[in-house]
Amino acid sequence: MKRLLPLALAVLVAAPFAPAAEANGVKRLYVFDCGRQLVKDQSRWTPGLNVGQEKWFSNNCYLIQHERGTLLWETGVPDSVAQAKDGLTVANGAIVMFRDKTLIEQLASLGVKPDDLTYVAISHAHGDHIGNAKLFAKPKILMQKLEYEFAMKMIPKPLNDGQNVEMLEGDRDVFGDGSVTIVSTPGHTPGHQVLLVKLPKTGALILSGDLVHFQYMWDNKLAPPFNFNKDQSLASIERVAKLLAEHKGKLWIGHDKDNTDKVERAPKYYE
Repeated sequence: MKRLLPLALAVLVAAPFAPAAEANGVKRLYVFDCGRQLVKDQSRWTPGLNVGQEKWFSNNCYLIQHERGTLLWETGVPDSVAQAKDGLTVANGAIVMFRDKTLIEQLASLGVKPDDLTYVAISHAHGDHIGNAKLFAKPKILMQKLEYEFAMKMIPKPLNDGQNVEMLEGDRDVFGDGSVTIVSTPGHTPGHQVLLVKLPKTGALILSGDLVHFQYMWDNKLAPPFNFNKDQSLASIERVAKLLAEHKGKLWIGHDKDNTDKVERAPKYYE
């Protein structure tokens, strides 16, 4: 028995990152338009580079249908911003957020109501990612404990007191078969996380959150100066790079418009 114990532990540790071929519980992944942002100065993310130049960011949310339930990853810019013709200016004027379609109407177009979801998971508590979290009273919200504590100190709070939240302390195999795994990647915020999805036909994808904001940052392994912790940010980037290599996966950078423009939006889907 003593000889078997290390092997058993190794199997348990490896289980959340099982090969995509073994993960067949995922049915479909839909991509929603969850807003767009005009940033006034790119050098906010890349100090000394493209100073004073504007850049458009995309914003995505993702609906994953699994044989054991459904997961919405990210909730995007608040739906209320769709009513603001000139957008919503934030970050002391550095960013203007826009919303062309609401999240609720995009879910409804697929016949999905907020209470139909099993889980809602959010990469982190910034407003362009957690903006609609209060609309999901019934689904379980999956967040890192550190991120929840960080979020609930904000004014206003992005979540309701007593909302159905499961506070994580590390990785989480969402459906128990290794096909959809929340991966802890702190640094941008205290409890930032990304999502590893293994689709039977498309293969492995990692949905970036704000691990990086656009391709140049990924290629050069850059952590912007406003991140919560630079060392954690760089370690998280390295961890994701290893996971991509291990699973021969692709990184979908949600804020990178060039990346997003190549992605099929709902009602089209990935399998």
